[in-house]
Amino acid sequence: MKLPDIQSSSPEEKIPIDKVGIKNLRYPIKVLDKSKGFQSTIAELNLYVDLPSEFKGTHMSRFIEVLNEFKDEIHVKNIKNILDRLKEKLNARSAHIEIFFPYFIEKKAPVTKAAGLMEYQVFLKAAVFKRKRDLVLGVKVPIMTLCPCSKSISKYGAHNQRGVATVTVRFKKFVWIEDLINLVETCASSPLYPILKRPDEKFVTEQAYENPKFVEDVAREIAARLLKFPEITWFYIEVENFESIHWHNAYACLEIKKTKSFYSSSSSISISR
Repeated sequence: MKLPDIQSSSPEEKIPIDKVGIKNLRYPIKVLDKSKGFQSTIAELNLYVDLPSEFKGTHMSRFIEVLNEFKDEIHVKNIKNILDRLKEKLNARSAHIEIFFPYFIEKKAPVTKAAGLMEYQVFLKAAVFKRKRDLVLGVKVPIMTLCPCSKSISKYGAHNQRGVATVTVRFKKFVWIEDLINLVETCASSPLYPILKRPDEKFVTEQAYENPKFVEDVAREIAARLLKFPEITWFYIEVENFESIHWHNAYACLEIKKTKSFYSSSSSISISR
């Protein structure tokens, strides 16, 4: 039985489209884990290709077929192969993949060493444009900050809050997720922990009090540390505090490109979700 291929027919408006594909697909993946080799998780994926002006639509099922071909081999070191296969399967000039997933690290409390799993949000975005390629790695790290202004003007105490630092990087050599997370946490007033007993809570509270930070301080310190990583060529930092005594959030961001590259061109992928 021969069925019509409507997608391959000619559209009424012959205008090329930059990205067509599928979004918000949940799929099991394996992620490189520094201490354990691999970590299994559930990701949310977006996959796109370009669509020439002569075709009405893309073939959605082919995106799933490509993912099924790779199955347990969906990780940062294999993204190039996935993109090349997308281009081949859909006869496209460009291909894009965006992967968002939770990543878990066992973390011990600072005093009692009580261990628990800490969740971090991680994303990978990659694209191939003809012969040019782009790949970014991003982490969202929950942090704690204590307000320097509040500490300086108060007779006792100072207000603190949780925040999130989002760091996105481009790199020449492989960068571990764990290393990025650790770098960010050391720039806050205090890291967060999955388990805190009373001795730990006392330690964290006093540590933050002795280490007050504005969002600006955190952003600058992260940048200063990233500048010392020769494998990182570009980074974008966002720090947002969920203020405890203000009816607004505090925010800071900065972007630094360390070397000239294709990735600064207008055809590179977006860093926002």
